[in-house]
Amino acid sequence: MARYVALLRGINVGKAKRIAMADLRALLESLGLTNVRTLLNSGNAVFDAPAEPPAKLAARIQAAIARKLGVESLVVVKSAQDIAAIVAGNKLKAIASNPSLLLVALTIDSEALAKLEPLAKAKWKSEVVHVGKHAAYAWCPEGSLNSKAGVALLRDLADTGTTRNWGTIQKLDEMLRD
Repeated sequence: MARYVALLRGINVGKAKRIAMADLRALLESLGLTNVRTLLNSGNAVFDAPAEPPAKLAARIQAAIARKLGVESLVVVKSAQDIAAIVAGNKLKAIASNPSLLLVALTIDSEALAKLEPLAKAKWKSEVVHVGKHAAYAWCPEGSLNSKAGVALLRDLADTGTTRNWGTIQKLDEMLRD
């Protein structure tokens, strides 16, 4: 068995795409996933499953959510090793004094991540973007909702990724190691 995390894009943000975490856990268990735990109320679920490509797991989960819960949402699945590499690859942690203001962009493929490279070269006033091997990171000291870099990151991800703040990534990494 391997450990994974599923990250659902846009779940329980505003009034659209509402999913109770108990329903998400039950759905994941119905797919044969075990030791399912959710974090917060925003579509983060850690689970065990037989080893398979994360993209295949993501497609299966995304289809089941649409079919059984009636919600369309991109699902990004990362292995415990992927999340550990994302944590290790954070080059902005030295300047990020508040984990809730450091966004991490996770994608379903490396090509989508490579398309974010121009954002790392742009001038963002006090904001900074770093595109690493496993994720992109945006330091948004004025707040993520007001961040031009954060908006650009999500826009350029299009339908290929989602973001989480650094604090959430750290909690998910801890859950994956438990």
